[in-house]
Amino acid sequence: MLWILSFGVIGIVTVLAQDSKFILDRDGRTIVLEPYAPNILRVTLSKSNATAVGAAGYGLVGIPAMTGWAHEQDADGNDVFRSNRLIVHVSADHLPPSHRMPLDDLNQSLRDHYFGGGGGSPRIDDTVYVTTASGKSLLKMRNWSMVPNNSEAGATNAAKLNDAGYRVSATFDSPADEHYYGLGQQQQGVLDLRDHRIHCWHDYSAIGGQNVCVPFMISSRGYGLIWDNPSKTTVDLGFNQQNVWSSEVGDRISFFVIQGENSDEIYKGYRQLTGITHMLPKAAYGYIQSKAIYPTQDQLMAVAKGYRERQLPLDVLVVDFLNMTKQGELDLDPARWPDPAAMNQQLHSMGIGTLLSVWPHFAPDTRYYDMLRDKGWLIHTADGAPDSGGFKNVIGPNIDTTNPDAAKWFWEAIRDRYIKPYHFDYLWLDETEPDIDPANDFFSIGSGARYYNVYPLFHTASVYEGFRRDFGDSRRVMILARAAYLGAQRNGTIFWSSDIISTWDMLKRSIPAGLNFTATGMPYWDTDIAGFFSPAIPADYKPLHAPLIDSSDARGAVDNYTDYPELFVRWFEWGAFQPIMRAHGERNHNEVWSYGKQAEPVLEKYLRLRYQLLPYTYSLAYGSYQTGAPFMRALFMDFSNDPNVAGISDEYMFGPAFLVAPVSEQGATQRSVYLPAGCDWYNYWTNERVKGGQTIVVNAPIDTIPLFVRAGSIVPLGSPVESTQEKQAIAAVRVYPGADASFTLFSDDGNTYSYEKGGGSVTRLYWVEAARQLKHDGAAAWSKPDNLIVQIAGH
Repeated sequence: MLWILSFGVIGIVTVLAQDSKFILDRDGRTIVLEPYAPNILRVTLSKSNATAVGAAGYGLVGIPAMTGWAHEQDADGNDVFRSNRLIVHVSADHLPPSHRMPLDDLNQSLRDHYFGGGGGSPRIDDTVYVTTASGKSLLKMRNWSMVPNNSEAGATNAAKLNDAGYRVSATFDSPADEHYYGLGQQQQGVLDLRDHRIHCWHDYSAIGGQNVCVPFMISSRGYGLIWDNPSKTTVDLGFNQQNVWSSEVGDRISFFVIQGENSDEIYKGYRQLTGITHMLPKAAYGYIQSKAIYPTQDQLMAVAKGYRERQLPLDVLVVDFLNMTKQGELDLDPARWPDPAAMNQQLHSMGIGTLLSVWPHFAPDTRYYDMLRDKGWLIHTADGAPDSGGFKNVIGPNIDTTNPDAAKWFWEAIRDRYIKPYHFDYLWLDETEPDIDPANDFFSIGSGARYYNVYPLFHTASVYEGFRRDFGDSRRVMILARAAYLGAQRNGTIFWSSDIISTWDMLKRSIPAGLNFTATGMPYWDTDIAGFFSPAIPADYKPLHAPLIDSSDARGAVDNYTDYPELFVRWFEWGAFQPIMRAHGERNHNEVWSYGKQAEPVLEKYLRLRYQLLPYTYSLAYGSYQTGAPFMRALFMDFSNDPNVAGISDEYMFGPAFLVAPVSEQGATQRSVYLPAGCDWYNYWTNERVKGGQTIVVNAPIDTIPLFVRAGSIVPLGSPVESTQEKQAIAAVRVYPGADASFTLFSDDGNTYSYEKGGGSVTRLYWVEAARQLKHDGAAAWSKPDNLIVQIAGH
C-alpha cells in the first residue's frame, strides 16, 4: 500500500497492484522501484522483518504509473529497469560486497579480536545506479542500513505506539564536480551545499537563524532527490566523495529521483509529486507593512493614513501577535481594538487588506483549553499531559492539527472569531515548527520523534483547506508561515526567514538562504526587511565606515545604531526583488518615512518600482502555478553550462529577465558582479550593453541596487497605482534586444481561483530579433498603438 497525505487528509489513496511496481525480494530484505513517470522513480528499501508503522509519503499527492517502463537483466545478473528517460541498474544479489584494502594476517587477527564481531556491519551493499537513457550518470546509491532504535526514548515510543523504528541511512557517490542546492532554509551563508553537513530539521535557535527542513535537494547533474522521511535527518554532502542521508526514525529507506533536462523540468516533477503552488491574492505581490507590533487600532490606522496621505503604494497591514486578551482566547483585546470590523471596513475602502497573526498555543484557564485537553487535541507527552515546553503558562501548549478533527475545529474557530465578524483578509500562522520541541511528544499521527518535521504541513493545511471548503473559489488564501515541509507550498503559503537579527552579516547570509529555500520548490519566501531582532548596540558603537544615510533625524527609530538607516535602505532595495516584499521587525517605527529624510526618497523609489513591475511579477507567479518552478532563481538554474555560477551566493535571477546583485557591505558604493556567459546584459539604470562571461565592477550609490537585464528579454511595466485593488494599465513593454524573446503576460481579478478553471487573460509577447519587431497574440493587453507602448532598450 502507498500511504500518502493528500491535501492534509491521511488515507489510502491507492493499493498498488503487483504490476505497478518492481519488487526485488532478497535474503532478508526488499527493494521496491515505483515509477511515477518516465523521469520520476521512487526507490524503497527495507528489511523483510521490519513492520511499517504510520504513513509513508508525507506531503505527496502523485500516484505511480508504470507506462513505458521495462525490466531485464544484464550479462552480470544486474536487474535493469528502463524508460525513455531513465535507466536504473540494481546490483545482482550474488555480487561480492565492497571491501577495504587488505592487511597482513596477524594485523587483521589482532584487530578482529579487539574490534571485530558484535553482530557485524549494519551496512547492506545493494547498489542502485541511475542514469539518463543516453547513459549520463545521475546518482549511484552504494549501500544502506537499518539499525533498531534501542534508546530510552525509543523504548518509550515502542511501549506506547510500537514506534521506536530504526535509524536508517543511505550512502551515495558524490563526484567532485557535483553541486547541491535546496534542503529548505539553512542560514549558514552558503549557496552550494557541497562539503557541508545539513541538519534537516526545524531549529529556531540554529546559528545564523532558524533552520527549516524541506528534504528536497537539486543536483547540478540534472536530478532532484526527495528524501521521504519526516524525522530528524542529517545530510552530509561531498565528504570523502560521498553523500550520506541519515534519519533518526523510520521503517524503510525511501527516496524519489526526478530527472530533468533543465531545472524547471525537475520542479515540474516536484510539483507532480507534492502539489501545485497556488497563486496568492494579487495584494501579496505588492507591499506588506508590518512591525512588531502595532499594538492598537489607532496606531494601525495612523500608518494606513500615512501611506495614503503621501500617496505611497501599500496593500497589506499586519496585526501581529499579542493582539489578544489571553493566549488561546482567539479574540482581540477590546481596550486596544475597540471596533475591528469598522477598522477593516475603512482599510478596505483605502485599498488595504489586513494580515492577522494567530498562534497555535492555548493557555490553561482560557475558554478552549479544557475542551482541547480532554479531547486529546493538544500536543502531549507519553503520559497524555499537554506539553508547554518550558514556556510560561500564559502561552501554553500547541494544538495538534495533525488530528483532522482538531484541524477542522481550529479553522472554524478562526473563521467564526476573526474572519466572519471582523473581515480580516489573511492569516499569519506563526510558531509552525511547532516551536515546542516535539522530540519526546506525541501527535495524533504518532510520535514526535518519527514525525518531527511535518507539523507545518498539517497546520497550514488546516487553514487553507478550511478556506477552500467554506469560501470555495471566491477568495484566495494567503498564509504567512515560519516553517515548511514537503508539499506545504500547496497551502497558499508564504514562508519567511524567521526572527533574524538586524545586522549586515545577516543581510549577507539571507540572500543564499532565500535562494536555497526557493530552490527547494517553494517559490514564496521573504525576509523581515532589515531583520527582526535588534542587536545589542554598545554605547560607544561606531560603524565600520561612514554611514551613507544620515541618521540624525531618525534617532527615535534607531537610537545609536547610526548605520541602521543605510542597512534598512539596502535591505529594502533587495526586498523589491523578493517574491514577497514585507517590512517587519522590533522597532519603534518602521514605515518608509521612519528612517530620515535621506532614506525616504530612496525607499519611495523602490516601493514605486515594485508596483511598476507588477505586470511582470504577477505573470511570473502565474508561471510558478503552471510549472512549480520558482521565480527567485539561483544562477545555476538558468546558466547550468557556465561553471562559474555554481557557488555564486549573492546574485540571482528574478524571473527570466532581471539579474539582481544586492549590496550587503556597509559603506559600499560599488560591488563586483559576475554576468553569466551565453548572452549579453543591459545595465537597467543606464541601458549600457555588456558582454556576459565576465566580472565587472558596478557603481552602487546608496540609491542604486546593481540590476541587469538579459539581452533577449521582454519586461511589461504598469501604470502608477497605490494598491492592487486599482486597475493598472500596461504603461510600457520594454524590450531588451540581442536574441529572440517571449513572455506570457497574465491578468485576472487577482482575488479568486477562477484561473484554475481557465479564467483570466493571457497575452503572448514575442520579440523577433531579425525583424526587430515585437509581436503579440491572445488577449488585448493595452489599447494604445504599439509605438506608444513598446520601448526598445538602446534606442
